[in-house]
Amino acid sequence: MNGRIIWEFLAAFGGTAAFALLFQVPKKYYGYCGLIGGCGWICYKCLLPECSEPLAAFFANVVVVFLSRLFAVREKCPVTVFLISGIFPLVPGAGIYWTAYYIVVNELELAGQRGFQTLKIAVAIVLSILLVFELPQGIFRVRFRKEKKTI
Repeated sequence: MNGRIIWEFLAAFGGTAAFALLFQVPKKYYGYCGLIGGCGWICYKCLLPECSEPLAAFFANVVVVFLSRLFAVREKCPVTVFLISGIFPLVPGAGIYWTAYYIVVNELELAGQRGFQTLKIAVAIVLSILLVFELPQGIFRVRFRKEKKTI
């Protein structure tokens, strides 16, 4: 299991960094974007056996948004640089695909089930973004004070 987690982290890291490249994020932020996406995915995978998909997506996205805000303050750039690419692994694209597929093949009950699950995950992502953006900016500012030594 541990080896699989590492590979999944690396895959999420690479996918997120590639998504950052696609959206023309400056090169110096690719590593941060990949780290944020990888951490969010690992959080999601670790929570998934313990709770529902929407709840796991909520808490994983809280990690993504928190890290995005932290790195945005550290690097003095907009939070969307990290957030848009960071949520990439958590977006329920497969759920949207399967909902559309079930509609096309006239499996409306399955389409409804999958569509509602996808909607719950999307709402969880939105709520997690709102929650973390309500935290005061001062939480994300780390100040290192240098004390003057008198000799």
